[in-house]
Amino acid sequence: MGSVPDNDAPTVTLSDTATSPPVPAVAVGGVSEAPAEVVFGVEDLDFYYGSFQALRGVTLNIGRNEVTALIGPSGCGKSTFLRCLNRMNELIPGTRVEGRLDYYGEALYAAEVSPIEVRRRIGMVFQKPNPFPKSIYDNIAFGPKVNGMKAKMDDLVEECLTRAALWEEVKDKLKQSALSLSGGQQQRLCIARAIAVRPDVILMDEPCSALDPIATIRIEELMTELKTDYTIVVVTHNMQQAARVSDRTAFFTVDIDDQGSRTGVMVEMGPTEKLFTTPSDHRTDDYITGRFG
Repeated sequence: MGSVPDNDAPTVTLSDTATSPPVPAVAVGGVSEAPAEVVFGVEDLDFYYGSFQALRGVTLNIGRNEVTALIGPSGCGKSTFLRCLNRMNELIPGTRVEGRLDYYGEALYAAEVSPIEVRRRIGMVFQKPNPFPKSIYDNIAFGPKVNGMKAKMDDLVEECLTRAALWEEVKDKLKQSALSLSGGQQQRLCIARAIAVRPDVILMDEPCSALDPIATIRIEELMTELKTDYTIVVVTHNMQQAARVSDRTAFFTVDIDDQGSRTGVMVEMGPTEKLFTTPSDHRTDDYITGRFG
């Protein structure tokens, strides 16, 4: 696929066909023990804000067309790790990543890789809905236009709003401000905006935390529908939500050393049903059962 010009970084050629070989595995609740196809391969990843180490030794694989949930107590680095997956932490001065983070087997942080292209391929939906102060139509059309996509814009807008389960609610008011929508509608609009540039992965950082229960159910249903075409990684504090929507779950916690320094670590990852019923580590069990965190 062609790369997107970036005045501040070299362009990138990320393979569309790079895949990982199938992994023979025992299914747990219909989910294999290991992903059949790996999108993100992470090994010994460390992350620093200046001299502060926020993450240490994270190793995991994220599978294609699956929902992967990241759970754990506040301050354990879940959102920081999520932003590592599309290089958004680079927007914060003084940050750095060490270790291996591959995307379909290619180094995501290689010098020749454009972060602009990375963020197009790996979209993001934030905790608080953040529609542009533009019309509903222009919120969807903006990204494709900036990226020079050749598409019939009316058809693309309808397609994305339909995929986000929003079309029937807004089709007669596309020229109205996106800020006039309810919180749940705004979040679905942000999802539609994310998929408008044809990403491969959608990252979601606590996408339901500001929503009421009915809007939360709509977003959860949407995640389940979208994984047919996208790989989804979601950070959530809601363990019931993780159990409902995810195929795999990774549990993060905070490690405190003798000097009192707090560093995020990943304790374990596995099929969601297995992790919630028979976790391998007592720290996971303590968190899930409410004895910690």
